Amino acid sequence: MHINRYIDHTILKPTTTLEDIKKLCMECVEYDFAAACVPPPYVKLAKQFLGATTTKVATVIGFPFGYSAIEAKVAEAVLAIVDGADELDVVINISAIKNNDWEYLEKEIANLMYIIREKQKVVKVIIESGILLEDEIVKCCELYSKYGVDFVKTSTGYAEKGATVEAVKLMRANLPENIQIKASGGIRTFDFAKALIEAGATRIGASASVSIMKESKDENSSDTTGNTNDY
Repeated sequence: MHINRYIDHTILKPTTTLEDIKKLCMECVEYDFAAACVPPPYVKLAKQFLGATTTKVATVIGFPFGYSAIEAKVAEAVLAIVDGADELDVVINISAIKNNDWEYLEKEIANLMYIIREKQKVVKVIIESGILLEDEIVKCCELYSKYGVDFVKTSTGYAEKGATVEAVKLMRANLPENIQIKASGGIRTFDFAKALIEAGATRIGASASVSIMKESKDENSSDTTGNTNDY
C-alpha cells in the first residue's frame, strides 16, 4: 500500500475558505488520498468536489476541545451525516478524563455510536494522547474497544503535543487488532509519517500531505537497493 492511502488530507483552521476546500479536494484527487478532512460547514461542498472518487469525506465533531455537551455532539454528528460525511472524527471529553469520570465518557460514546452505526459511518475517537498520562491512554483504549469504534486517534493538532511514536505503540499494544489507529498532530515529514505507520498507525492526519508525498517520491527515486518501497 502506498502512503497516499494512509493519509487524511486535512484543513481545519478557523479561517478556512471555499477556495481552500477546493484546493484541498483537488489535491486529494491528484494524490488519491484516503480522505479529505474538512470543517463541518464544508462537508457538502467537499462531497461535491470529490464526486465519485475513492477519497472519503471526513469531518470533526466536538472540535477541537471536546467539552461540548453530549447532545451537541450528537446534533453535530447527525448534521454531518445528513450533509454526506463518510467518516466522523470525534473529540472525546478530555475534561471528563482528567476528572476520572469514565461513566460520563461511556454515556457519551454510547449515544454517539448509536447514531453513527445506524448510518454505517466510520468513527474515529480523538483522545488527545499528548496531554494524557499513560494509564489514561490505556483506559481510553479499553473503553473505546468495548464500543467497537473504527479508529482511536491520537490528537486534534490543537494541544501542546501531537502524535508520537511512543503513544501509537502504547495504543497498538492495548487495542484489539480490528481497531485501527489514526496518528495526527505535527506530522509534517515523510520520515515521521513512516515511523508512525511502522509503530502501528493505519491513518495519518496531516495538512502537509502534499509535501509528505513529494518526500516519499524523492525517497523512492533515490532507492538504489532494488527493493520495493512499500510506502
